[in-house]
Amino acid sequence: MITKEKILKQLEQFGEARGRIVTVHTSLKAVGEIEGGGETLLDALIEYFTQDDGILCIPTHTWNRDIYDLREAESCLGVLPRLAAAHPDALRTLHPTHSMAVFGEVEKVRDFVKNEKIADTPANPKGCYGKIYEQDGYVLLIGVGQDKNTYLHCVEEMLDVPDRLTDYKVERTIIHKDGTEDKRYLYWFDDKLPDVSEKFPKFEAPFRHFGCIKDGMLGNASVQLCNARKMKEVIELIYANNNGGELLGDDLPVDEKLYK
Repeated sequence: MITKEKILKQLEQFGEARGRIVTVHTSLKAVGEIEGGGETLLDALIEYFTQDDGILCIPTHTWNRDIYDLREAESCLGVLPRLAAAHPDALRTLHPTHSMAVFGEVEKVRDFVKNEKIADTPANPKGCYGKIYEQDGYVLLIGVGQDKNTYLHCVEEMLDVPDRLTDYKVERTIIHKDGTEDKRYLYWFDDKLPDVSEKFPKFEAPFRHFGCIKDGMLGNASVQLCNARKMKEVIELIYANNNGGELLGDDLPVDEKLYK
């Protein structure tokens, strides 16, 4: 049985991320049996990463539905995101499809999330995902791979990679806690290259070559602590060396000549 004390002890191996922005993608099944379940893991993550004025982000995406209802702690990403969405200390962002539950000092968190109410793409560089880069943050992958690294969508948008977003906007509805509704319109993922995130693991070898990833364990789960700025720099280098050509249209590894 994995205790909160053990989780906190294991998190010490990722101490360089404490006091920064950390966004976490997690497989509870991969972690193993936790005393107190997912609530214990969430409490440990909050306790550890919000020290020293840090900000913890748990994606609570609802991209599989047309309505984002803030009165419900719903997410299409699994158990931990639903627990985070329901947590009394969470500030859940106003992105209609790619919301986050954010934890930390209240005023700092409010400043961090303020642009989400105007974001018009899934991982907008002016919103939370962009601030992870701007403020030298991290992505923590617990028992999952780079295919779950939503931040990489933001990187590709920052680099203006073609065929990623539609040239038209889709409508989504946000229902606030008081029952009022807002209509939001955003550019969506282009279907010219569906499921592009499934190809994101192709970047792992280049990330490792440049030291973007620190490996560790949490419970029984393999963990990757990924430096946001370094990941962006590596992807930018690869696209530049490939003359802007498509990198994610097949299952082949990224040619080492593009980054070595």
